Amino acid sequence: MARPYLAHSSRRDGTRTFALAIVLAALVGWNMPGWIGPESTVPMGLSGPIRVGTIAATATSATYFPICGHGQRVTCVVDGDTFWLQGQKIRVADIDTPEIASPRCDAELQLGQRAKQRMQQLLNAGPIALEPADRATDRYGRALFRVTRNGESLGGTLVGEGLAVWYGNGKPDWC
Repeated sequence: MARPYLAHSSRRDGTRTFALAIVLAALVGWNMPGWIGPESTVPMGLSGPIRVGTIAATATSATYFPICGHGQRVTCVVDGDTFWLQGQKIRVADIDTPEIASPRCDAELQLGQRAKQRMQQLLNAGPIALEPADRATDRYGRALFRVTRNGESLGGTLVGEGLAVWYGNGKPDWC
């Protein structure tokens, strides 16, 4: 013979389990940034999603760009013309900077490191706009955008400081 109070008890236990699961999920979501590394503990925001090749996206002044390290890249600077923003790899479309991953000489490496540091400073100096380039991605799958602040190209700043050249003018001999 079935006991009605046991059926009622198991429904109550199921409801408690469900409520506990919801509370646990909320706590995990709330604390997740502190668990996944230093990049995530810095405030970050966008006024809208990045849509490769369709519309411009604007990062607010709350966005912080550290230098990329090992592990998952979310928002950080790779080199003078490449960075990550909210998990999207962005290639600055209008410039080319010295290589740091495979430099041809020590002078190129040193100049590439300076370009990376300067791009980090520029990205962290305030709100930026990502303007679509003539094509959505490059041959490496990176999203192509012209990066500006108040209508001025951040890449142009690097060119003016001798840390980059305009893209399409050939590769300079940084050595």
